[in-house]
Amino acid sequence: MTSTREAVLARIRAALADVPADEGPDDVPVPRDYRHGHTAPGEDLTALFAERVADYRATVTRTDPAGLPGAIAAALTARGATRLAVPDGFPDELLPPGNREWHREPLDVPALDALDGAVTLAAVGIAVTGTIVLDTGPGQGRRALTLVPDYHLCVVRAEQIVDDVPAALARLDPRLPLTFVSGPSATSDIELTRVEGVHGPRTLDVIIVEPAGTTGPPHPEHPEQS
Repeated sequence: MTSTREAVLARIRAALADVPADEGPDDVPVPRDYRHGHTAPGEDLTALFAERVADYRATVTRTDPAGLPGAIAAALTARGATRLAVPDGFPDELLPPGNREWHREPLDVPALDALDGAVTLAAVGIAVTGTIVLDTGPGQGRRALTLVPDYHLCVVRAEQIVDDVPAALARLDPRLPLTFVSGPSATSDIELTRVEGVHGPRTLDVIIVEPAGTTGPPHPEHPEQS
């Protein structure tokens, strides 16, 4: 009796019977004139990213490099966050002065859980999905640093924003531990009751840094609450 595996392999051999033994995938011409991205040519990826991130109930602030420290300070003040984790490689000049405690690694889980939140940079932003990707690079820290505290403030530079997931993956090293963040952590039970903060931060603030002269004073875009 022929097994399922043997039947499948037999069909594959039959389908490849007319293929020369020395022919490889690159020997077969494939048209490449199809659309490669999910956005229209010239579309404002920064605006789209800001819109999609806000759709996830995150608060988005757009500013320029000069306004970044002030935008960080304003976000932390609005959240009442004073005890914060800061990963190695986060620029010291971006940490706002004031009555705040900056906690650096090593930090165990109980120490992280006792903090108000974490402040990090990002590796990539994905416009069509409103997703932030962290790869543990400088200023990002390990996964626990942004998953354990209840609040995450993430700085994304406009030049880091790409249109879709394939474009993001082309910029990332697959050997690194990648964390994809699409809004605050949330889940729903069988009755579709939304619960936030189960698998990560309950609150997410995203600050987009655009080139000088392309944006006005920092202006937050608050998510719709339902």
